[in-house]
Amino acid sequence: MKMPAKFRAYCPHCRSHEVHEVEKVKKGRVNGLHWIDRQKARRGKVGNMGKFSKVPGGDKPTKKVNIRYRCTKCGKAHLRPGWRAGKFEIVE
Repeated sequence: MKMPAKFRAYCPHCRSHEVHEVEKVKKGRVNGLHWIDRQKARRGKVGNMGKFSKVPGGDKPTKKVNIRYRCTKCGKAHLRPGWRAGKFEIVE
């Protein structure tokens, strides 16, 4: 799927339709201090212990696109619900 790099959309901060720049959201740095990571470290010493599945899972055929829309007027960004796409490309 091809998406334009700039287009007019509603900005919830300005409360008006402004030109937005499209940018793909990158994955953030992993922090091992989250509660679930600490719980897995505590519980995951031997075997399964009943909580976390050992069933191997593969990747899905399509991924959800995560896009950030940045307003050119106020500079603030917002997100919209993502959708599934096999290929995603931002074009000028």
